[in-house]
Amino acid sequence: MLKFDDNRALGEVFGEHDRHLARIEKALGVMVSSRGNRVSITGTSDAKETASAVLTNLYEQVRGGHDLNDVAVSGAIRTAEARANGGETADAAIRTRRKTILARSPKQAEYITALREQELVFGLGPAGTGKTFLAVAMGVSLLLEGRVERIILSRPAVEAGERLGFLPGDIREKVDPYMRPLYDALYHTLPQDRVIKSLDSGELEIAPLAFMRGRTLSNAFVILDEAQNTTTAQMKMALTRMGEGARMVVTGDLSQVDLPKGVRSGLAEAIEVLGGMDGVAFVQFSDADVLRHPLVTRIVKAYQARDTKENSRG
Repeated sequence: MLKFDDNRALGEVFGEHDRHLARIEKALGVMVSSRGNRVSITGTSDAKETASAVLTNLYEQVRGGHDLNDVAVSGAIRTAEARANGGETADAAIRTRRKTILARSPKQAEYITALREQELVFGLGPAGTGKTFLAVAMGVSLLLEGRVERIILSRPAVEAGERLGFLPGDIREKVDPYMRPLYDALYHTLPQDRVIKSLDSGELEIAPLAFMRGRTLSNAFVILDEAQNTTTAQMKMALTRMGEGARMVVTGDLSQVDLPKGVRSGLAEAIEVLGGMDGVAFVQFSDADVLRHPLVTRIVKAYQARDTKENSRG
């Protein structure tokens, strides 16, 4: 029997029409019932303990001012399951001007720890795992703390079926569509007026990878996103831009390479060359770490199953 002091917070944990509660029950094979602020759980001993941890986690999030959604519920379930299976699940959070961002899975907690402690971090794996968002949030947090002087966000301007020359406008107007995910992450962590002011002052810089050539980036938090679309030369160029006091995060998904056929990804080569090097951390996410709409996880798994089947034939 669990007892919670705040009935309003407990109602948010259960969700509208007990939507969150239904997900927890289905995922863990338990039945949850409540009377007032008392909650009882029916199921196996292990399942009951895991469900108790999930409910407590979500309750604490609500009490801490966090809004609950499907991603938060999925994250709480995964974290509790990992702890029940003896996995390392250190609590991790990133504080920004707009909100405190919590790790939604054990792998995100590992990633946040690496971002805080290492000078060069590779975040690898499928879309929807939080690689870029958490990197931007950490950069904003370190900027607000005064530990870096600026944030530089970059992507190679390579997309499936598109080229910059096909888009109208000046260079900024051509580049902005490719950088939109980076802007979105910034607006989640900083007020819009602060983002605009920081972009104008150079405290924040968003630019295609080609603009990094010839520069030395000191006291900066540098994020190279979609790095699977770099060539070997581009990756080497990017990594050697680090100056004194700089930190760099490289994110990418090697299953989504849009380079011309026969051109090897610079990210794949960097993983081979830098593996085991001091000061460099590699965090590998998988489809199990996808924290978007539940359907996204199933889509990722379906494509991976298809690719595995085709590779086995070849």
